[in-house]
Amino acid sequence: MSMAVVGLMAGMALGFAGYFGGFGAFLLVAALGAVGFVIGRFLEGDLEVGDFLRGRERGDGRR
Repeated sequence: MSMAVVGLMAGMALGFAGYFGGFGAFLLVAALGAVGFVIGRFLEGDLEVGDFLRGRERGDGRR
C-alpha cells in the first residue's frame, strides 16, 4: 500500500472523528494514530527503544 493511500485513510479517519465526535474525538484519533505509527515502525525494525531513551549528544565536550 502506498504512503498516499495510507495518508488518505488517516485523513478520512480524522475527518470522520472530527465531524461525528467533535474536537476531542479528533485529538484522540490523532494521538492513537501517532502511537500506532511509532509501534508499527518499532515492529518493522526502523526504530529501537534506545532511540527514545538516549539523550542528545553535544558537540562541545560538555555533558
